Amino acid sequence: MTSIKTVSTEDIPPLDSYTEELIAELQKPVAKVSISADEKGEILALYRRADNENLTGPIISLFGRLLDLQREGKGCSDDFGISGDELRQLAVKHQQIDEHMVSVGGRVARALPIAGEANSRVEEYLAEKDQAAPSGIEKWEQIQENISRIKKELKMSDDDWNSFQGQIRHAIDSVSTLSKLIDLPKDVLESIARVTKSYRMRLTPYYTSLIMPGVINDPVMLQSVPTGEMIENAGIEIPPVAADHSPARLIDQFYPRVLTIKATNMCAMYCTHCLRLAHIGRKDHVYSREAYNEALDYIRNNEQVRDVLVTGGDAFVLPNSMLRWLLEELDKIDHVKIKRLGTRIPVTAPMRVDTELLDILEESSDKKPIRVVTQINTAQEITPVSRDAFRQLSKRTFTVLNQAVLLKGINDSRVKMWKLCETIQEAYVRPYYIFNCSYRNPQFSHFRVPLAVGRDIVESMYGNISGDAIPRYIATAGGKIPLHRSNVVRREGDDYILRKPWSGEEAEYPDADPEVYAEDLFAFNK
Repeated sequence: MTSIKTVSTEDIPPLDSYTEELIAELQKPVAKVSISADEKGEILALYRRADNENLTGPIISLFGRLLDLQREGKGCSDDFGISGDELRQLAVKHQQIDEHMVSVGGRVARALPIAGEANSRVEEYLAEKDQAAPSGIEKWEQIQENISRIKKELKMSDDDWNSFQGQIRHAIDSVSTLSKLIDLPKDVLESIARVTKSYRMRLTPYYTSLIMPGVINDPVMLQSVPTGEMIENAGIEIPPVAADHSPARLIDQFYPRVLTIKATNMCAMYCTHCLRLAHIGRKDHVYSREAYNEALDYIRNNEQVRDVLVTGGDAFVLPNSMLRWLLEELDKIDHVKIKRLGTRIPVTAPMRVDTELLDILEESSDKKPIRVVTQINTAQEITPVSRDAFRQLSKRTFTVLNQAVLLKGINDSRVKMWKLCETIQEAYVRPYYIFNCSYRNPQFSHFRVPLAVGRDIVESMYGNISGDAIPRYIATAGGKIPLHRSNVVRREGDDYILRKPWSGEEAEYPDADPEVYAEDLFAFNK
C-alpha cells in the first residue's frame, strides 16, 4: 500500500527518545496483517484530521489508535499506508503546537498510561464514596425531614431552632427524650440509661437531626450517644490528660512555645470519645475572672510562649463578652503572636456562628492571627448549614483547621476518610491532624483503631487526593508524635531509594553532593 502522501525528510528536527521509541513500535511489522475495511477507513479519517487541523488532539488520537492496533497484532503503520516520515512530520507538528513543547511520544507512551493508571486507583473510591460515606449535604433532604420531626416533638419554634440559646435550652440529655427522637430497641435504651448515670450525655437538636433513621451504628449517633462499653471497658483510671503538664491554673503545656487555656468545661454536645472526659464533670462552668487572670499571668510571665489555644470544653460556648475579653487580653501580650480557638460548635450548633461572634473574631484576627481548630470526624457532619458557618469563619479568621479522631465504625476505612477530607476541604476547612484514639481513657477503647490501619488509610491518600487535603497522622503520648511510615527505604551509593506510598513502587532519588553542600563559598560570595 502506498503512503497517504509524500513528505520530505528535510528540516525535520530531532525528536526525543520517547517519540522515536513510539514510532519504532508503530512501524514494527506484525506476523499476520488482519485489518478490516472499517479500521482502514478509521485510520484514514484520523490521519486527515491530524494533518489538516492545527490541534494536538487529532494527532494524539491517531498515534494512540495505531498503537492499539499494532499491539493487537492487526498491522503496523505502514500497513495503513502511513510511513515513518509521515509519523515524524506529525510528531514535529504536535510539538510545535503544544505550548510546552510536549512530545507526542511523551504524551501517548508515558503521560496517558500514567494518568490511566492513576485514574484506576480511585475508581473504587468514586463508585463507593457517596453510598459508604454520604455527606450531610447529600443527606440534606432526609435531615430536613428529621428537623421537622424533632422540632414538632420538642415543641421548638423556628426562632428556637435557629438560635444557639434555643439549641442549648432544648438539648437532649435524657434517655426518655432521646427515645422519642431516635427509634432504638428497649435493651439499647436501658444500656444508655445505665451509662448516663456515670457519664454526661448532651445532643443539640440540630446534631440529633444528622442521625439517619434505621442506620445501625450511625456515625453521628456513635459520637454522641454513649453505649455500654463505656462502663464495661472502665478499668484502672489513668490520670486525666495533661494532669502532669499543668504548670498553672487552667493551663496545659506540653511545648515551650505553645500552651492551652482550658476556658470552660462546657460543650454543646458531649462526645463519646472525649479526650477530656475527666474535665467535663456533672455541671457546666464558666470560670471566674480571677481564674482566667491566673492563667493569663502565667502567659504574661513566660516570654517564650508564642501560641495560645483557648479551648475547654468548647471555646465558642463562652459568652461573647468573655471571649472578647480573653482575646483582648491575649492581644495585649507582646510575645503572644498566634491565637487558636478549639470548637466543635460549627458542626454541633452552627447557629452560634452569628454576626457578633464573627465581628469579635475578625477584630482580634486583624491584630494577631486567629486559627479556628475544629473536629469533624465524618462527612455526614457537613451540611449546607455547617458549610456556611465554616465559609463565614474562613473569611474572618486566618484559617480553619480540622483535627479528626480515627474511630472504629466512623471513619476507619479509606473510602470514609478520603470522603471526609475531601468534603471538609470543600467546606473551607483544612484537614490538619488525624489523631489515633487515645489510650488514656479505657472507657472508649472500643473505638480504638490499630496504628497499622491508620497508617494504611493516611498513606493511601498520597497521590490520590489533593495534597492539602491530606492530614498528618498523630498519636498523643506526652505530646503529638507523627505516625507516618518512613518512605526512605535505603541508600544505594549516592542515591536514596524512596517508596511511593500510593503504589509501593520504589524510585531512585539522587542525594545532594555532600562535598558541594559543605563548601562555605558559594553563589554571591564564591
